[in-house]
Amino acid sequence: MLSVLRVHLPSDIPIVGCELTPYVLLRRPDKTITNDDVPESAPLDGHFLRYKWYRIQSDKKVAVCSVHPSEQATLQCLGCVKAKIPVAKSYHCSPKCFSDAWQHHRVLHDRAASALNENGNEEEEIFGRFNSSGSGVLNASLTGSASSTGLTNGLTPLYPAAVTQRSGDETWFEVGRSKTYTPTADDIGHVLKFECVVVDAETKLSVGHPSTLSTSLVIPAPSPSPRRMISVSGADMLGNLHSDGRISSSGNFTVLSYNMLSDSYASSELYSYCPSWALSWPYRRQNLLREIVGYRADIVCLQEVQNDHFEEIFAPELDKHGYQALYKRKTNEVYSGNIHTIDGCATFFRRERFSHVKKYEVEFNKAAQSLTEVAVQTTQKKAALNRLVKDNVALIVVLEAKFNNQGAENPGKRQLLCVANTHVNVPQELKDVKIWQVHTLLKGLEKIAASADIPMLVCGDFNSVPGSAPHSLLAMGKVDPMHTDLLVDPLAILRPHSKLTHQLPLVSAYSSFLRGVGLGLEQQRRRMDPATNEPLFTNCTRDFIGTLDYIFYTADSLTVESLLELLDEDSLRKDTALPSPEWSSDHIALLAEFRCVPRPRR
Repeated sequence: MLSVLRVHLPSDIPIVGCELTPYVLLRRPDKTITNDDVPESAPLDGHFLRYKWYRIQSDKKVAVCSVHPSEQATLQCLGCVKAKIPVAKSYHCSPKCFSDAWQHHRVLHDRAASALNENGNEEEEIFGRFNSSGSGVLNASLTGSASSTGLTNGLTPLYPAAVTQRSGDETWFEVGRSKTYTPTADDIGHVLKFECVVVDAETKLSVGHPSTLSTSLVIPAPSPSPRRMISVSGADMLGNLHSDGRISSSGNFTVLSYNMLSDSYASSELYSYCPSWALSWPYRRQNLLREIVGYRADIVCLQEVQNDHFEEIFAPELDKHGYQALYKRKTNEVYSGNIHTIDGCATFFRRERFSHVKKYEVEFNKAAQSLTEVAVQTTQKKAALNRLVKDNVALIVVLEAKFNNQGAENPGKRQLLCVANTHVNVPQELKDVKIWQVHTLLKGLEKIAASADIPMLVCGDFNSVPGSAPHSLLAMGKVDPMHTDLLVDPLAILRPHSKLTHQLPLVSAYSSFLRGVGLGLEQQRRRMDPATNEPLFTNCTRDFIGTLDYIFYTADSLTVESLLELLDEDSLRKDTALPSPEWSSDHIALLAEFRCVPRPRR
């Protein structure tokens, strides 16, 4: 007969919005072991599995810490309550926790006050909504009785009216009847119980005792402090947002570039400092989607998107928000894992703002084959390919704008835009390979530029710090022949050094923080490196902190209007690296608003 041997969860810390799917190990009637589901619609030997989920609510009500969500809260910030900031953000597990988090936490109060002072009502930000005002006052007596007024999450009460079972000082509410359950705001602070039992298909009666498991307390999904768009053109950004958060000027558009950290790379060995539940893909998937959708960019360039995740998650989910999706999977000459989990570059654009004209796919492996055929001696070809072939790709998309900003001079002229998205994932010691890949991409873009009058954007993770040879080539159009990176060139593929040039007038978008004018720029300038005109970091782990990600644009045809504010160490909290419960990648997202400008007449 069918029997249940074991049930368990990959992580026993449930998070609001993240699916819970227990692992159920079964013994079939033929004694074989399986974890396949046996639903009522397809019974096995006259039996099937029935599932139930319960929320167990103790008479003693519990709140969880907003900073350490696996800890019970003992303090509540009354400033948050007065400011009507989501109540889950107001709880802390100790005075030290609140003190350590204050510099980060006070931002919620400041922005709530700012929204009230400037608008007199709610102000929706790029990533989060707060209103009213408040101060950092603590309620230091948050106990079972003190919280009896009722914990809430937004406007949703935690306690439904229907009671299913009563056991001692606990009440059990049935909340689900499928194998998978997604915790809701009502579950915060409570234990969930999963029950699995074998059922006779004819009598519909259970056979034997149910197998059960209980989780730890459900925690709210941690959310980072909102990041605002900061004007670099002198305009007041707070007055220029749609009700859905996008920029109001019809001729402007926004571009997001984000290495979202592929699940296949997000190992506990590499990121041991990140809690296991925050590193799990079900949690990161939800958090990344919420963040990406929340930016409301017109064009989205993502790196490290797994093939299966693109097809099953990101393409369909972003389609619901009005995006068309394009994807280029990395090649697999070096990669030896599952072909479905190999990552690549994904570019999305809003259908209401742009239409797709053309797509170019760049495979650096093919370029390596061509290079070795003509530039490498026969005896070195195998060694050369072993060095050059790294499976990296670039996705180049030509779009046509559905808005017109050509002005009166060219009212009927098509507004095209070329967007390149790449991830130059090359070991640091192979400096020649990295320079060669960037140079190959730029030469391809030059050919497109020569065939059409078209503004260009070059986005991605180049794995190159400011001042490196690849960065110099992108930003300056050339590499100093004396640059130390050029010393690593065993195949002589970078010679003569004079060929390492391009004619595209590329400028890094975030350098506008140092050149622009507008409110809030002083704080952003402190987060920039004046020696390189780049952010202090876009990648922040325990082992490395520095800038690897960029959005470059052709300065003769585009101008930067605003930029998403940069993070600093205070934003990450002093003891946190990335990824973290708040930010689910080891990189930060870059977002720039652009406006097309007429090219100067020649």
